[in-house]
Amino acid sequence: MTREEYIESNKDKFLNELFEILRIPSISADSAYKADVRRCAEYTASKLKEAGADNVSLEETAGNPIVYGEKIVDASKPTILVYGHYDVQPSVPDELWHTPPFEPTIKDGNIYARGACDDKGQFYMHLKAFETMMQTNTLHCNVKFMIEGEEEVGSTNLGIYVKAHQQKLSADVVLISDTGIIANDIPSIATGLRGLSYVEVEVTGPNIDLHSGTFGGAVANPINVLCDMISSMHDENRHITIPGFYDHVDEVSMEDRASMANTPFSLDAYKEQLDIADVMGEKGYSTIERTGIRPTLEVNGIWGGYIGEGAKTVLPSKAYAKISMRLVPSQSSDEITQKFMQHFESIAPASVSVKVTPHHGGEAAVTPTDSKAYRAASKAMEKTFGKKPVPTRGGGSIPIVALFEKELGLKTVLFGFGLDTDAIHSPNEKYGLFNFFKGIETIPYFYEYFSEHE
Repeated sequence: MTREEYIESNKDKFLNELFEILRIPSISADSAYKADVRRCAEYTASKLKEAGADNVSLEETAGNPIVYGEKIVDASKPTILVYGHYDVQPSVPDELWHTPPFEPTIKDGNIYARGACDDKGQFYMHLKAFETMMQTNTLHCNVKFMIEGEEEVGSTNLGIYVKAHQQKLSADVVLISDTGIIANDIPSIATGLRGLSYVEVEVTGPNIDLHSGTFGGAVANPINVLCDMISSMHDENRHITIPGFYDHVDEVSMEDRASMANTPFSLDAYKEQLDIADVMGEKGYSTIERTGIRPTLEVNGIWGGYIGEGAKTVLPSKAYAKISMRLVPSQSSDEITQKFMQHFESIAPASVSVKVTPHHGGEAAVTPTDSKAYRAASKAMEKTFGKKPVPTRGGGSIPIVALFEKELGLKTVLFGFGLDTDAIHSPNEKYGLFNFFKGIETIPYFYEYFSEHE
């Protein structure tokens, strides 16, 4: 039986298994779901073992367990280290979902569920591709799996684990499917990711909530002050005003910018998809450049005061915001976090006090397009899509890519199959049936081409 025949005859089985893992609310950010996170790890381990992996185990950490498994067919053959994550983002606000977030539903050729694309649907492609190769006797090289449960909260314990198990994780390349393609008829491979600095800020005014009529206009309102402070961190050209923020930003050459401009992209379609009348961003850069090669500062959440039903005329004691900064190569997440803290404290008026709490961060990464691994990935996509993939720069962050290079000396191939329209981290997250099965079909060709002598 060929791989294609095996996949075709097992489509229902593959989907049913994926649905089972999607039903597990493995939300790593909320301790109330701790047992579900572990249950998801156990399910992943059981399916990895069933697929044919050896030495499958739950590697305990100070947080959530890491699922490990391997298949060494020939020590002289190359080894691929597959990384993925079984934890997911919170589903809130649940009322905005059209279908229950943890009850996968197929509609219009898409699987709707939290984690469908990020990253359960994508890492599960690797398990099923591995099973397919095992069942058809076409596994051409060695493979190690490392599926973690804390990617959505910073992968702190993964870093500790990787440093402590360098020999166990030794390989020739890391393969990750946690990115996307331009379109189902335009395959692409991400060749860069931005870094991240994520902080939470707290602004405190009076020691208790006050009556807005009695005290309004006489005492600082922390919400108003916080909004002013946040607004001041961009100038009229949408440049970030934190001193030293751009000190180590690499300027991309005009030649590379011209190459990026050739990436298939319709601004009109982009605006229509998002239902916006116009885009906004740093002056002098295109939308593709703003999301790929330039750093950003964005508010991810802001709250304070009364937000319940009806009216309550209150001047709040405190206001809060969560802020993320996407970083580019040569920027240090620790350094940017420190610069943010110093700046935020310096611009606070005397009428309030402020507190900055760093959460997590990571470094940007760029992957080479002239490596054997990239060529194998490109050839694999060309085989199954019928056209050569376009190299792109991703706007998101996968901090462990830089970690793998630092600790294991390994470059990564970002072999994702999602779409920008898959609403990851948002209500109604989805993943296409086409993309799920195309990934299962394509991944074995990467193994095949990567194991060939050049």
